[in-house]
Amino acid sequence: MHGLMEIIEAINDIIWADTVLYTVLATGVLFTVWSGFCQYRALTHGVAVTRGKYDDPGDPGAINHFQALSAALSATVGLGNIGGVALAIGLGGPGAIFWMWVVGAVGMALKTTEVTLAMLYRNTDDPDNPHGGAMWVVSKGLAKWNPGLAWLGKLLGGIFCVTLLVSAVTGGNMFQSWNVADITHQYFGVPQIATGIVLAILVGMVILGGIKRIGAVAGRLVPVMCALYLIAAVYVLIMKIDVVPSMLALIVKSAFSPLEAQGAFIGGTLGYAFLWGMKRALFSNEAGQGSAPIAHSAAKTSEPVREAVVSGLEPFIDTIVVCTLTALVILTSGIWKRGPEATLDVLPQVVAVEGEVNTWTLETTDVTGLIDDNWTDTVKIIVTADSNPQTGNSLHSITGIVRHDGDAAVIEWKRLKSNTEPSLALDKTDVASGSIFFDYKGATLTAKAFDNVTEGLGKWLVTLAAWLFAISTMISWSYYGEQGMVYLLGQRSVTPYKYVYCALIIVAAIPQLVSTEAELDALTSLGTGLMLLANIPIMLIFGHQAMKAYHQYIGKLKAGEFHPHAAPKITDVISGEDVQE
Repeated sequence: MHGLMEIIEAINDIIWADTVLYTVLATGVLFTVWSGFCQYRALTHGVAVTRGKYDDPGDPGAINHFQALSAALSATVGLGNIGGVALAIGLGGPGAIFWMWVVGAVGMALKTTEVTLAMLYRNTDDPDNPHGGAMWVVSKGLAKWNPGLAWLGKLLGGIFCVTLLVSAVTGGNMFQSWNVADITHQYFGVPQIATGIVLAILVGMVILGGIKRIGAVAGRLVPVMCALYLIAAVYVLIMKIDVVPSMLALIVKSAFSPLEAQGAFIGGTLGYAFLWGMKRALFSNEAGQGSAPIAHSAAKTSEPVREAVVSGLEPFIDTIVVCTLTALVILTSGIWKRGPEATLDVLPQVVAVEGEVNTWTLETTDVTGLIDDNWTDTVKIIVTADSNPQTGNSLHSITGIVRHDGDAAVIEWKRLKSNTEPSLALDKTDVASGSIFFDYKGATLTAKAFDNVTEGLGKWLVTLAAWLFAISTMISWSYYGEQGMVYLLGQRSVTPYKYVYCALIIVAAIPQLVSTEAELDALTSLGTGLMLLANIPIMLIFGHQAMKAYHQYIGKLKAGEFHPHAAPKITDVISGEDVQE
């Protein structure tokens, strides 16, 4: 697994180059200005459409606007909001959240544009199973523009589908399963593999029913899980209201100035705050990836732009609201820069790993009497070595596994790649050499933040939220991957794909698969980055069509050509009964 991670990290270094990030950001700004700030329409007209005031049972499609938004949100409002925000702060510092806000704002324009294109080119010949997405946009669009380019459109559509499947397997599946397995094991001692099996069964029961069942489940699950999580987060912030203003100020300040290492936080430069904010926001809200348009293409509507306006709400809900609350809980609790659990009196020796070049570890460390039975399975120690590609400074953490044998306890340390020999001397930080920290990763760090305010809140509520978020995300991403399989290999490939997808949920729960925050990030960044590289060019090539359709629709809206009806009962909107013929 170590060799595979090195390959993935090498690929990520290319697809997450600064030029790629600037291009994505510039594309969002372009469509923000070109659309005349479509964010406003999403927050006004989009809300009315989602409420069902424009739903029509006679329109083409399979599910109503609310269910389409819920299906897309169930993919975006997931463990990226719980675990991904924790990763952003842990590796980029509080300033990463500011850049998440920026991406969330321009992401509303990206989402509106890509969904408009998907709706313009979708296929509703089978009303129970509509098809839409970037693969159909580029395939049909190039063929329509020039029949001689039809082959190129099919090829580019196929490339997009391959990136879609990579993202479905990594971020949409394995990241979710691993996080849930980790937090459930940390709090309740449940073997990770058992969690993976249960998740696979629950997800399989839903995805075998197709988009209508996915829409129905998402329509009920998303509002409940969001409400539970947001209520808990607001409660924590009320309890910590005295430090909330200072944390908001820290977010803005840290976005434009480096933040030195503090406690368990190993520091992050200005550039890395930007990097982690961009990466985590794009992973969380999926703006520009081309994934959400697949779910929105199933919406019942005769007006393509109408559903696109609804989709603009996703980055706002996901990033501006949910991610911000998570970030403030983590920051106000202080868990991100927590102090050590213990400090070694005698520092372990640094050892070169035999047979591996520039690879180091620490000698097994006897900690008998220094720790108790309540210690977690994994800990970490901070060292200085080569420049850290994750933070831009020279600090690294080496993960250790705590082994208990009766009254005795030892820590077995994992490996670190470095051209120079690591050192336990930490002269330039406020951390004492030999400090041992609990290694809280992803969702577990967020849960501990809740526990710091009210004991047990993270254990029970965040664990429950992690399960609900993960299940909903895996359900929707399964559908995205399914549509990619339909494009590549036809309808017959869908059932085998679903079984493989469920099997990977179990594989991802294996604890040895991922051991550090950097590896967790590498796994998710691969799929997100590949999809952005494939989808952004498609948006730029056909973006003028989306903008033309958008302005025509808004012109009709301003002229009063659309006549909304009274909002149906909210229960009918949630269940989809308001569009049943």
